[in-house]
Amino acid sequence: MQGSAALQYGPSEGYGPLREYLAQRMTSMGIPAEASNVLVTNGSQQGLDLVSKVFLDPGDAVCLENPSYMGAIQAFDSYQADYVIVPMDDEGMRSQELDGILQTRRCKFIYALPNFQNPSGRTMSAKRRKILVETAKKHGVPIVEDDPYGELRFEGEAPPSLRSLWPEGVIYLGTFSKILAPGFRLGWIVTPGELFDEIVFGKQPSDLHTSTATQMATYEVCKQDGFLEDHIEKIRETYRHRRGVMLRAIEEHFPEGCTWTKPEGGLFVWAEVPASVDTRELMADALQENVAFVPGQSFHPDRSGRNTMRLNFSNVPPDRIEEGIARLGRAIKRRLERAASEVPASETVPVSP
Repeated sequence: MQGSAALQYGPSEGYGPLREYLAQRMTSMGIPAEASNVLVTNGSQQGLDLVSKVFLDPGDAVCLENPSYMGAIQAFDSYQADYVIVPMDDEGMRSQELDGILQTRRCKFIYALPNFQNPSGRTMSAKRRKILVETAKKHGVPIVEDDPYGELRFEGEAPPSLRSLWPEGVIYLGTFSKILAPGFRLGWIVTPGELFDEIVFGKQPSDLHTSTATQMATYEVCKQDGFLEDHIEKIRETYRHRRGVMLRAIEEHFPEGCTWTKPEGGLFVWAEVPASVDTRELMADALQENVAFVPGQSFHPDRSGRNTMRLNFSNVPPDRIEEGIARLGRAIKRRLERAASEVPASETVPVSP
């Protein structure tokens, strides 16, 4: 019945019924949203580009976790941003250090992935979320909350969203890529009211609007009673099992001196190997074993983390996860043995005859 509309231009803000659906669904999850403040994007990556376009001039500072999402760093780099870095531990961003950090440099916004962070898989604790919001309010710095993985929780209680703690100051990015299909390239931004028009104006020169047909098809799928929730529960169970397989395999096959995160959800395990190993060089050994990972240095805005790596358990069946980790463990051991056997060349001291 809507075939002709699906093949036509649409509003830059997005397909109205989909915006209403997203606002209602988010509100039911405790994330405040109104349809009038929801902008549909080409994946959440476009959301990162639009936020950068609106906020950043060359040399402006972005405050973010270390490590952080590589795609966000690439988006900010394209607008020539500088970085103010907040360290992390197993409770996520160490927001208790943020007040002192923001006193040293004015930042345009704080970028955070509080749930099952990419790349580390860590989740920011409820206490640290409150500190983050209170500190951002004190300094008048908005927060960009990137939440692709929040619904992929396997265990434990979900902490409150940053937006629920400060709707007037948090820009929220969501996506269908992790809960429906990445190929749809469909995401959304929820903004404070006064910012919405600026974000829309930023989108119009780049693509006018997100595909009408894709938005309509997604809405028709999602409005079916219970379909999306049932689908999310299935992928949660699948990913929960694969995470368990990966963690057990790492425990068995990685050599002494390696550490790794134990995520409560999401897609990733973050591993650190001994400092003598550069994971970019380790990749060559891994490829000889016909296994791959993402070296961790690109996730660090300060280009540290040379001995880190991101492992993804979502897209490989359990038997291949087990075999892949065994192969990667062998590659790490070989690299460590090589590092131990290498003796620096002694400096030659010239002697006069």
